[in-house]
Amino acid sequence: MYHTHRHPRTDAPSIDRLLDRLLGESGILGPLGAHRMGHGDDHDHGDSDAEADILAQFEEQAENLHERVVHDHGVFVAEFLGATGSGKTRLIERLIERAPDDEEIGVIVGDVAGEDDATRFRELGVSVANVNTGKECHLDPGLVEGAFEDLDLDALDTLYIENVGNMVCPADFPLGAQARVLVVSATEGDDVVRKHPLLFQACDGAVINKVDIAGAVNADLDTMEGDVSEIAPEMPTFRTSAEHGDGLDALAAFLDERGHVHASDHEAYVAETAHGHSHEHTHADGQTHEHEHTHENAHDHTHADQD
Repeated sequence: MYHTHRHPRTDAPSIDRLLDRLLGESGILGPLGAHRMGHGDDHDHGDSDAEADILAQFEEQAENLHERVVHDHGVFVAEFLGATGSGKTRLIERLIERAPDDEEIGVIVGDVAGEDDATRFRELGVSVANVNTGKECHLDPGLVEGAFEDLDLDALDTLYIENVGNMVCPADFPLGAQARVLVVSATEGDDVVRKHPLLFQACDGAVINKVDIAGAVNADLDTMEGDVSEIAPEMPTFRTSAEHGDGLDALAAFLDERGHVHASDHEAYVAETAHGHSHEHTHADGQTHEHEHTHENAHDHTHADQD
């Protein structure tokens, strides 16, 4: 039986409970300050210290998640963010379809309601944990930790996290992933990048998706990629058509590189704990297999531009 997690899920403090704690007795933040949490209100309501403390707690939780999943269990974690309809689900599906047969994959799906995306992933034969957030517009570390109840971390090589469709709220709430990939699509307009600078600056890579229909919606792909370069100069940008599978080589290579760079940075830790990006799992057939996280055609680092 599959379970859908609903916010709040674990004992880890959610943003609602942290705000309740601050508002209930001391009234530190006030209603406007409470709304400001991660939602881009730039007005000063005198709540900067309290807000910073709350966000610091989430960052600490994200670091703990990273330690547990990446280091203790040797799982590569990639988070996909972007608006509803940008193509996050289809991109992850394509990455799953091209993965080696012996790569064990899990997906945490964040949606306000429903199981539509989770059902699509289950049909691909991977492990899935569905998280319904209700009124919350993003996943947080507590919700991700609760989703682990439906996943066997010891068995996984790769974990994809699909955040709730939103271009604002997730910026302040890291989830411990080695790669945060922000997906925008040509159908959102070629001004979508410069309208959401904070989220781009909080991520590691950008995808401009649905490039095959850019002409039909009068979207200038060069403008979009130029805006990414201006807002986040070091960020690699990938042009894809997830529906047709175009441009996936470069994106897969980027994810593979993120995993291996991280493993290299923590070589001493990996050696000491005998965990890492290459690790063994015992599967249902009783045989022990050694896996190394890799993506097919991972040596192609060129951008794929489509008409």
